[in-house]
Parts: sequence; C-alpha cells; structure tokens
Amino acid sequence: MGAQTMGLQKTELSPTRQGPQVCVPDMDECLNPKICKSRSNCVYTHGSYTCTCPPGFELNPEDPKLCTEISFPTWIPPPEIKSQGLISFPQSLSHFFEKIQDLLRDFKSASAQDTIQDIIQEVDNLLETPGDLDTLPPSEQHCVATNLLTGQEHVLRELSKALPNGPLTFRTAAGSELSLEVKEQGDKNVTLSVHQAKMLVNWDVVQDSGDSGPAVVGLVSSPGMGKLLVEAPLVLETEKQSVLHETHKGLLQEVSPVLLSDVISAFVSNTDTQNLSSPVTFVFKHSVTPGPRKKVFCVFWEPGQNGSGHWSTKGCWRVGTIDTSTTCQCSHLSSFAVLMAHYDVQEEDPALAVITYVGLSLSLLCLLLAALTFLLCKAIQNTSTSLHLQLSLCLFLAHLLFLTAIDRTEPKVLCAIIAGALHYLYLASFTWMLLEGLHLFLTARNLTVVNYSSVSRFIKKFMLPVGYGVPAVIVAISAASRPHLYGTPARCWLHPEKGFIWGFLGPVCAILFVNLTFFLMTLWILKRKLSSLNSDVSTLKNTRMLTFKAIAQLFILGCTWCLGILQVGPAAHTMAYLFTIINSLQGVFIFLVYCLLSQQVRKQYRKWWKGVRKTKTESEQYTLSTGAMSDAPPRALH
Repeated sequence: MGAQTMGLQKTELSPTRQGPQVCVPDMDECLNPKICKSRSNCVYTHGSYTCTCPPGFELNPEDPKLCTEISFPTWIPPPEIKSQGLISFPQSLSHFFEKIQDLLRDFKSASAQDTIQDIIQEVDNLLETPGDLDTLPPSEQHCVATNLLTGQEHVLRELSKALPNGPLTFRTAAGSELSLEVKEQGDKNVTLSVHQAKMLVNWDVVQDSGDSGPAVVGLVSSPGMGKLLVEAPLVLETEKQSVLHETHKGLLQEVSPVLLSDVISAFVSNTDTQNLSSPVTFVFKHSVTPGPRKKVFCVFWEPGQNGSGHWSTKGCWRVGTIDTSTTCQCSHLSSFAVLMAHYDVQEEDPALAVITYVGLSLSLLCLLLAALTFLLCKAIQNTSTSLHLQLSLCLFLAHLLFLTAIDRTEPKVLCAIIAGALHYLYLASFTWMLLEGLHLFLTARNLTVVNYSSVSRFIKKFMLPVGYGVPAVIVAISAASRPHLYGTPARCWLHPEKGFIWGFLGPVCAILFVNLTFFLMTLWILKRKLSSLNSDVSTLKNTRMLTFKAIAQLFILGCTWCLGILQVGPAAHTMAYLFTIINSLQGVFIFLVYCLLSQQVRKQYRKWWKGVRKTKTESEQYTLSTGAMSDAPPRALH
C-alpha cells in the first residue's frame, strides 16, 4: 500500500457502491491552468485550493473562481430628504451627491487612493459649508448625519479593498483624517491613530472568516460632524439610567448632553461586528476637562428606523477619564464619541453643606471630650458609661471618615473600602443606640426593684458581641452578595441599585422603631412612678433627672433620623434643615447630657481644673525663683 501511494500529494479512503473503500489520490488542482478564471490566482492548500485576486479586483460572489474589478459602492441619499414633508430640498446636499455620482462615473480601481481622498474631502466640504442644511430642524439634520456616517463608512470599507497592503493615511485641510491598515495576515493587535483619537483592535475581529483576501481596518475622524448632531438625544441603558438619577438629583432628561470629542467611525473587513469576541478600545482626547458634577459617557451613534438616530451607551463603557483624555471600550463597531452630561442639575444647598460640616466638626470635638471623660473619670465608670463610650467612639470614627473621605470616588477600590467602612461604623453606631435604649428602659423598669444589678450584668454580658458583631454580620453578607455596589459615582456609599441601600436602611429603620418604642415605654413607666411618689425628695429628684434624660435620649438614640422620612411636599425644605441640624449635632447632645449635666462629672472637671491651675502656678513660681536666682549678684569670696 505504501509503494502504491509514493509521490502522491495525499491519499484518502473513498467508499463506493460496488465494493469496499479504495484509495483516491488528492491531486494539486492548481496544476490545471483553467481552474481559476480571468485575473485570479490559484493558491494550493493541503487538500484544497483557493482563488485570489490582485489589488483592485475581488472575487465574484456568484462565481468564486472569477475576479472582477472592484466597483464604486452605492451611496443612496436618505429618503427623508426627498420627502414632501420638507419645506425645501437642501441644495447643498443635492450638490454633494452630484459630486459622488461624478466620482462613480470616473472611478477606476487603480485610482482608489485618489477616490478615497476625494470622498473624505467632499464630506469635509459639506460639513464646513452646510448651506441650507442649517435651516433644517434638528431631527432632519440627524437624518443627514446618519446617512453621512453610514454611507461614508460603507464606501470607504469597499474602496479600501482596492488598496495595496500596508498602512495608509488620508487628511484634509479642515482636519478630517482616515487611518487604514491593509494586510493579508495581521498581528495580534492593530493600533490606528487619528488626530484626536486612537483605536486598539484585536486582529481576530478584523478579518472575515469567509474571506481569504487581504483584510482592512480603518478609523476615520470627522470633526465637523458634530454640527449636525446638536441636540441629539442620549439613550442610556437601564443600569446607567439609575446611576445618573442617583448621581444628579432633579435630572432633566430632555436637555441634550455636550459632545466632548470628535466623532469617529471604525470599520473592518468583517461586516458582522455587532457582538465582537473581544472589545475594541478607544482613547479620545478632548479640550474640556469634565467638572466634578459632570458625567462622562462613552457612546455610539445608533441609526433609528425613521432614518434619524440617537446616541446610545449600549455595549460601550468608560474605562477611565484623566483630565482631557477618556478611554472607552465597546463590544461592537460603529461611529463613536465621548459625551459629557450637561443637565440642569439641582445642586446641593450650600447652607446645608455648611451646617453639615460645622455640625459634624463640633460633634467630633464633643465626642472626643466625652470619650476621654468616660475613660478617665473613675467615679462614673459603670455599664452605662461603657455604653456611652462605645457609642461615642463609633460616631467619632464614622463622622471623621465621612468628613475626610466621602467624596474620594477614585480609585474605585479605595472608594468601595471607604463605603464598606462607613456602612459598618454607622450600623455599629445605631446598634449601640439600640443598646442605649434597652439599657434606659430596663433601668426605668427596675428603678425601685432590689435586683437592680441584674440589668448591668445582662447588658455587660451581651453588649460587645451585639454592638460590634451584628453590624459585622450585615456588612459581611452585603459585601459577599454584591461587592461591586459599594461606592457610587458621586459618593463612597452604598449604591441604590437593586435595593442594595436597604442593607443600611433596613436595620436603621428597625432600630429607630424599637428605640422609639423603648422611649415611649420609658415615659409611661416614669409617669406612673411620678404619680405614686411619696415625699422622698431624693427619689423625686432622681426620677425627675431620669425623666429629663429620657427626653434627651430622643436625640441621642437617633429617633430624630425619622425627620428624613418627612422630607416630602411643601415642608421638605424645612425638614431638611431640621434633619441636618439635629443629627449633625448628635455628638454635642451626648457630651451635654452625659458629661456637662452630670454632677459627678462636673465635680471631676473642677478637680482636674484645680490640678491644672495648681501645676501651672507651681511651674510659674519655679520659673520666677529660678530667674531671681540667676539675676542675683554673686557673693564676695572671703
């Protein structure tokens, strides 16, 4: 068998109807001079062959063995321009398509480079001197832009097939630019650059799997195209829409965004580019640096069914923006740009911002003084003081982190860590508020009971595991389920998407409800005790003080956070001020009630103050005596 097949290109077993399988040699079909027809070249591959065409020619789709000269592709004017609905036919556009028809009549594949240059120039001329296109309504201008973008992309893709291999660049005086790369086989990545943009694409998405000829990848920039896209609408994906609503309150969707970059169009030989195997990267340069309250979008122009179109974010996402450069990635090819959301945004009330920062700063000072008091004042140290100390520490750390890091949204990993830390610290603060409420209620209930110490033993046993363990479990579950939702575009806080914010609001609402219940029950108990009191002055005095503290607990226990729910309707503005003032001063209330209004603490403060003054006086006396000794004349030596 081996001797019979010597010298053959290939043997394969072929079954026949009459008998068993027989060996059929695979001959080199390219030895037949007529296998590929006019102008085509036969290329043998192992077990098969293909017909290829020289530059300027392409295989006939009806006869893949025949090469025909590349013809000028069809560019049809938009039907809306010819409709009777327009007041007048745009003469400038009519003149443009007359030029295109002239290029069609005179086209030769050998002069493809000149034709491509003329196409870019004619589009540039139309955009530079639009003439009566300026009189069209915006929707009709968008129809013209759609036709120019899609038509130019189609024509350039087809004409590029007639170009020789290698990189090519075409420019116009007005700034339009086309960068091309024509190759038989490409490298792993292809990078094309124009004046204000750069594209990085994987070669696997460039070449059509059914095309054996050279492949083309192109990037064309049209700076003047933005004139026709004024007031073009922006359609966001559902997820990005929710992000924008969260970032900018009072959003007006009918206000159009601002075009930051030039409009570019990307095309490749492969026409199936709606779902690429690997994303294409674009780097845009723009002269404007987006402000802190402006949203930057990576978008593409999506033609509509009525011939018009709109900007869309579908399949495109922003990798990052650094000053005047934005990097985008898209899973499809089309015409792209960078937009900056330019909405009428309801800015934050500057007075509320000042109140927040001043109130939290004052609370930080008071919380620090309160924590030092609870740590150093031995006379008041008990279970109640331990609860006050833990609440003060958690609120101090939460307010400090809020003031210094709430707006640090970059880098995203650090912002997520800050959001997680704030989530934990504020939940821990509310948990200690809950324990404060429980302790107050149990203290009031056991005010005249002999086994009063049982309250302290119960709280002391469970306060640390509950105070720090419960919020840790909630944060751990939230972070494990949706870690990417820590951090928003505007704040390092929980994202409202998919109800994630309820990982904080849910426990807080439950704690506020329980604390309000404890507060009302405490008042009821104290009312009964006040009505049944005898003439014991000390008992009356203690009960009155407990009543006052119970009222003060309304602020300390966080019940005033309920004012946030009332920020609706005509009273919203007033409620916002009350909510901000009261809750930013929570640390001040803690220091006032637990320190300044405590007789034992005031006594300790006086003792410390006397010690400080005594030390200062002794220091001054020592300084004076030392100075007097140094100024005295030396004694005579005898």
